[in-house]
Amino acid sequence: MDIAALNANFGLPGVLSFEESEGLTRAVISTPAASATVYLHGAHLTHWQPAGEEPVLFLSDKSAFAKGKAIRGGVPVIFPWFGDRHDGKKGPAHGFARTAEWSVAFAGLVGDDLHLALTLGPDEGSRELGFDNFRLAYRLTLGRTLKMELTVANDGGTPLEFEEALHTYFVVGDVRQASVTGLAGTEYLDKRDREPDGEPKRKVEPEGPLVLTATTDRVYFNTAATCVIGDPVLKRSLTVGKSGSSTTVVWNPWREVAATLADLGDDAWVGMLCVETANAGTDAVTLDPGAAHTMQTTVTVETLAQTERAG
Repeated sequence: MDIAALNANFGLPGVLSFEESEGLTRAVISTPAASATVYLHGAHLTHWQPAGEEPVLFLSDKSAFAKGKAIRGGVPVIFPWFGDRHDGKKGPAHGFARTAEWSVAFAGLVGDDLHLALTLGPDEGSRELGFDNFRLAYRLTLGRTLKMELTVANDGGTPLEFEEALHTYFVVGDVRQASVTGLAGTEYLDKRDREPDGEPKRKVEPEGPLVLTATTDRVYFNTAATCVIGDPVLKRSLTVGKSGSSTTVVWNPWREVAATLADLGDDAWVGMLCVETANAGTDAVTLDPGAAHTMQTTVTVETLAQTERAG
């Protein structure tokens, strides 16, 4: 649909409007509970800010906004593989969903929450990569709590194996002072520490909060745990709950890797931290014909003063 048709079919006066920005179509949302921005390019949520709070999602000032290019920041939707494709076939890093054009299926206001549903099916590009029998539905609930639900359905006659992630970039005041709790005792692959054969080392997260001190790229397996990002600089905590997910990824490029990323900026790493809900590696999903799988993430914000009173 063009902008006029999207607004005619799904627009909500004073709440939801569609517009063009840098050649891409986006939904701009404003309710008493929150403001948000969602691009149809990649079904990419780039902004979510509960009323009275600081922005929750990091978005790079140097991000490319162009067809065929991934947006740096927000919540990239990763499907059908995580990282580099590892079945010996060609394909872009993190799959094709984050650079595909999604369709709007539903928009509605329930109380102060905006509900938005986007869908993606096979096209010429996905078929060239060997994916012809899938359907994706992405449902966003945008209010004081953020809920993201990604459903994958197998329309084919053979099993569908895939990886997926909601690659969420969070704003933090200073990643060197932030912490992540909820992963103690969990086994992970450390992609920054390799065995002699080049494979990531397997480690177990020690007790206590995780505090990053260098480039971090960790894939935690077999965990359904809720994670909490503690941010003493912004004086808040971000609670990241999930279901239908067995993998959590923690990533920050730090100074060395950030300098190699043209769309990030040398110092932007200080203000961001990725805690990602995923199913990857040994947690990849296999769907029988006709089956569907839903992965969900919820994010809530509390000021430290609220947290301390509750304690």
